[in-house]
Amino acid sequence: MMDLNGKLALVTGASRGIGAATAEALAAAGAHVVLTARTEAALIEVEDRIHASGGKATIAPLDLRDFDAIDRLAAALAARWGKLDILVINAATLGSLTPVPHIDLKEWDQVVALNMTAGMRLMRAFDPLLRASDAGRLLTLTSTVATAPRAYWGPYAATKAALDTLVLTYGEEVAGVSNVRVAILNPRATATAMRARAFPGEDAATLKSPAVVAEAIVASLAADFASGARIDLQG
Repeated sequence: MMDLNGKLALVTGASRGIGAATAEALAAAGAHVVLTARTEAALIEVEDRIHASGGKATIAPLDLRDFDAIDRLAAALAARWGKLDILVINAATLGSLTPVPHIDLKEWDQVVALNMTAGMRLMRAFDPLLRASDAGRLLTLTSTVATAPRAYWGPYAATKAALDTLVLTYGEEVAGVSNVRVAILNPRATATAMRARAFPGEDAATLKSPAVVAEAIVASLAADFASGARIDLQG
């Protein structure tokens, strides 16, 4: 088991949905959480809820497609804390659901930038800080379509599959030479804004809440998963 009290965690896409719920759950478990997303006002709301509950949080508004900003954030955390215990890569964009030959090229670049390249840049920038922790942990959110392709979901599915592979590759590279461990968690059907966009008309009341996913993420971190673990929640 791993005590999360006093750990430093960074959660991307923390302004709403699973990211916000995960940030709040980590703070409730005693971690100091750094919240990142593009929308500062929404981040402040999450931060306020954490502080009101007695938790610790710091906001860092940024667009993860601004790759230099990722490097600046890593430098800021290094200067202030010197390490990072937990990195949760949650931010992603669905893109348009469309046949592969009809993919808009500009939108493709944007989906690849956020869903895949930003993840690589996060690992690249925060690797030294994760290694500096006595138990660095990286957890990324995936999707069923990363391993079970679905018509019209090409850009999202391809980028999720690519990020999964990058994370597991990184896990193999740091195994045995550091205390860093990685895991991939598939939340499955969850009541989020992205889910509503993908499945218009679906009754959100029939789906699990982001808080349920957040509880599973925190439980997985506390249980101290084996590196390379694939964690699948129920639909």
